[in-house]
Amino acid sequence: MTSVNKEQVKRWRLVLGAASEEKLQSYGSNGSILVNDAALMDEALAAIYDNTGSSTDLDAGGSGRSRSAGLGASSPKLAKWLGDIRTFFPADVVSVIQADAIERKGLTQLLFEPELLAQVKPDIQMVATLMALKGKIPEKTKETARQLVKAVVDEIIKRLSQNIQRAVTGALNRRRHSPLPSFTGLDWNRTIQKNLKHYDMERKLLIPEKVYFFDRARKSKEWTVILDIDQSGSMANSVIYASIIGSIFASMPALDTRVVAFDTEVVDLSEQCAEDPVDMLFGIQLGGGTDINKSVAYCEQFVTEPKKTLFILVTDLYEGGNRSELLRRLDDLQQAGVKTICLLALSDQGVPDYDESVAKRLAQFGIPCFGCSPDRLPELIEGALKGMDLQMLAGRVQTGSD
Repeated sequence: MTSVNKEQVKRWRLVLGAASEEKLQSYGSNGSILVNDAALMDEALAAIYDNTGSSTDLDAGGSGRSRSAGLGASSPKLAKWLGDIRTFFPADVVSVIQADAIERKGLTQLLFEPELLAQVKPDIQMVATLMALKGKIPEKTKETARQLVKAVVDEIIKRLSQNIQRAVTGALNRRRHSPLPSFTGLDWNRTIQKNLKHYDMERKLLIPEKVYFFDRARKSKEWTVILDIDQSGSMANSVIYASIIGSIFASMPALDTRVVAFDTEVVDLSEQCAEDPVDMLFGIQLGGGTDINKSVAYCEQFVTEPKKTLFILVTDLYEGGNRSELLRRLDDLQQAGVKTICLLALSDQGVPDYDESVAKRLAQFGIPCFGCSPDRLPELIEGALKGMDLQMLAGRVQTGSD
């Protein structure tokens, strides 16, 4: 067997697990296929993915046949396992394994011990899990959990903030341009002072060569941006991204930002959004029913200038409330001139399952419904504020359009 074939056999053994050992040895391997680091890597994977009965030593309270790779309820074993997966796998794979450890094995102990949680790789999936379990997190672990969430929030803000601010500023500055400066903005004192050398003694006239104006950048809010966010469990990643993006909008003086989250009840997060996005995320309750109509009705109060309002509804459109009334409300907003967009997903994971019949009705109203990566959102926002056609924008930025 060539060295290349040995490497291939080793990879297949890691993929297929311990049950494939005997079969793969028939290809000519002497002794164990996996040794040294490969064996440690296999143990880390086996703890989550190998089936050794109805449960494993990793399962919370599991009583199935134990194995050396099991983690049980032992904090030292869990700590070693966390260290191993971070040593042997790239960051994106670590995120998947951590999520599977909680989902497949009920390993919430990762989140309840501060020493263990401190070793968990901060990622958006872990934030979603912490949000869902926030009522069960022990007091001793809350600060560690908050720091993990803050690390993810800071990373997303760093990733998106500059592009979003540039997009909004570019769109609004473009709308301010005028070939003639406003006479009311004339800075008389500076104009006279700078042009004294051009005073005509004979005619006793000051003939300015350059006229100076005050900076006319408006201090008032120029646009209202409303983010209406579905809190249902399937929207977890979208909820996190939308909330953090809302905090970026809230930091911009030119925007009057409203952030609303809903299940069957409506929660206004606008104040928290402007102050602390981490606290805002912990104020969101993932899961529950869905009453989109009720939330849209609540948001209507913020529409004072329809043609200066951008309404972004983040939902999979599965309505548990009054569907016909929801459609009427959204049509009314669109007809009034509100820039209305429905994001079926705001995440890097593609478009989730959604109610196609409602999406088709909204499309007939001129309201595009699509999934969008957070990295494409600045382009969408800039185009919407510039008055571009929303359907055309959707085709350009929607998930899968690259």
